[in-house]
Amino acid sequence: MNVYTTDKIRNVVLLGHGGAGKTTLVEAMAYLSGITTRMGKISDGNTISDYDKEETKRSFSINTSVVPIQWEGTKINILDTPGYFDFIGEVEEAASVADAAIIVVSGKNGVEIGTKKAWETCEKYKLPRMVFVTDMDIDNASYRQVVEDLQELYGKKIAPFHLPVRENEEFIGYVNVLQQRAKRWKDNGEVEKMDVPDYSKEHLETYREELMEAVAETSEELMDRYFSGEEFSEEEIREALHANVADGNIVPVLMGSNILARGMYTLMVDIVKYFPSPQKRECTGTNVKTDEIYEANYDASKEKSAYVFKTIVDPFIGKYSLIKVNSGILKTDDVLFNADKDTEEKIGKLYVLRGNKPEEVSELHAGDIGALAKLSKVTTNDTLSTKANPIQYIRTEISIPYTCMRYTAKNKGDEDKISQTLQKLMQEDLTLKNVNDSENGQTLLYGIGDMHLEVVASKLLEKYKVEIELTRPKVAFRETIRKKSDVESKYKKQSGGHGQYGHVKMTFEPSGDLEKPYEFEQIVVGGAVPKNYFPAVEKGLADAVLKGPMAAYPVVGVKAVLYDGSYHPVDSSEMAFKTAAIQAFKKGFMEASPVLLEPISSMRVVVPDKYTGDVMGDLNKRRGRVLGMNPIEGGKQEILADVPTMELYGYMTDLRATTGGSGEYSYEFSRYEQAPSDIQEKEIEARANKLDQAE
Repeated sequence: MNVYTTDKIRNVVLLGHGGAGKTTLVEAMAYLSGITTRMGKISDGNTISDYDKEETKRSFSINTSVVPIQWEGTKINILDTPGYFDFIGEVEEAASVADAAIIVVSGKNGVEIGTKKAWETCEKYKLPRMVFVTDMDIDNASYRQVVEDLQELYGKKIAPFHLPVRENEEFIGYVNVLQQRAKRWKDNGEVEKMDVPDYSKEHLETYREELMEAVAETSEELMDRYFSGEEFSEEEIREALHANVADGNIVPVLMGSNILARGMYTLMVDIVKYFPSPQKRECTGTNVKTDEIYEANYDASKEKSAYVFKTIVDPFIGKYSLIKVNSGILKTDDVLFNADKDTEEKIGKLYVLRGNKPEEVSELHAGDIGALAKLSKVTTNDTLSTKANPIQYIRTEISIPYTCMRYTAKNKGDEDKISQTLQKLMQEDLTLKNVNDSENGQTLLYGIGDMHLEVVASKLLEKYKVEIELTRPKVAFRETIRKKSDVESKYKKQSGGHGQYGHVKMTFEPSGDLEKPYEFEQIVVGGAVPKNYFPAVEKGLADAVLKGPMAAYPVVGVKAVLYDGSYHPVDSSEMAFKTAAIQAFKKGFMEASPVLLEPISSMRVVVPDKYTGDVMGDLNKRRGRVLGMNPIEGGKQEILADVPTMELYGYMTDLRATTGGSGEYSYEFSRYEQAPSDIQEKEIEARANKLDQAE
């Protein structure tokens, strides 16, 4: 791979709905640019960017892959991202280092939820964008419908560049709206001129008008001229497009057929022509030594710095840290300082990855994307710079995982290996979380959705030969009391020699503080229980509240008062008083109207207006209480609700089904509330064996 200077680099992320054709578009571009001699197929599992076994097995992208394409003296770093929402973390990592985006839309399926999410991603990361409409070889594909839907959503900035030409139901060419000329593809992939078909002329006029309108919208001078009926010259149009596509004020719409490799030539020409090189983008960090803003701005003349945006940990190809060079020029064997870890590392060789194939390069200029191998301490979101000029860049905001499953090892003895391999997967995937819930004796996996966790389980088996079983997680209930009880407990044991004797009289009542397990007081008078046994009584309480008498759940909110008792001068001991206190607690707790408390989560759901009723109905079914609604931009509603945590299981799947994939939610633990009697009964019955074990 040649070395490219900053002005000759384009970093382009492919976004869009799952199945829209992002991966096949990369294949067609790679084929046209001469990287490959034949196009791979997703169905055959031989595409450049879907190289992971899970991707070939499932026929969709799971990881972001980088495919550098050399085109007319420019290097286009294509970041091919997954379209399925469970892999949003991959999209966020790629978008954070891209300088522009292509939103891929299927002409057959039209604008989908994933298209709108792709647009929102571009807005979030301030990325200039183009739309590429695929599947134009399919008979019922409608380019015109896609353009109309996009214009309805995003207004006059949508500028159609092309018009498809069909003959005998075959996709044979296109009309260039700007030039108002038609071209036909030849068998060798080149084009020849042809007359604009009569049936296209009406649409050409419409699209030309829409393109002129998009251009006119970019400045007051052009707007005035447009309204006074003046024609813009081709040069003026191109000049306006150059400036405004790069600013995101105009969004060109192009089209083609990935399978026939048609339309990619013009796409790559337009990427080079209209998308900005990194040097046109801003990039700032903080100098950790001086605390001053460091304006890197992809300037190759400044001191070197790079940002690690993704990590690949693979048992076959090893560990690679994918980087974007934010300033300076990285060279083989440079020593770089990691301000996040306060360590220095020699980076060794420099690579560019094409899918999973590393290719060595001698240097990487500011703005370029590459990879470093085997940096043991470097993780995703770290910054590499020089010790003399230590920089930190803002870490990419990655989606928080809320879908949770309990996992257990299929084979005993695999627990340590599973834990180690999950650590490797979590280095690659920041939306995966492994939590040890010791209170409920379970280990939990958090991910973005059910499919995400299913893929993780499959990866563990395929790559690392360990098997896990995913099941519904146990919910952390609590036990408490609602009334007051007064009990007496005597522990007496005689078996030759010293006996055991402890005698307590105690009251138990609600403390009013559910944050603490218990409060202990003693009001013993006259030395009925000597002071030196008070700590033993409290120790008994401390042990007893760990597993309550109802269902062996932790106890909260109990006030215990020791007010009387008796002792034996020889047989009494700390052990005897501790045991007496435990027995008193169990008896007193069950006589004080005990109840189970369930955890309640505060929830935020964001959905398009039209789904509000359905979502609220579903929350009611889950015993949720809707607390309020707020309209937010983009025609969406924010619904705030309190929902029992046990009812959140499977919520992501149901929310997506209800909203066509457009709904999002988050939650956090809020408090404990009394569980309904039917839930309480089921839980006590299910936990009977735990209670026996506690005995």
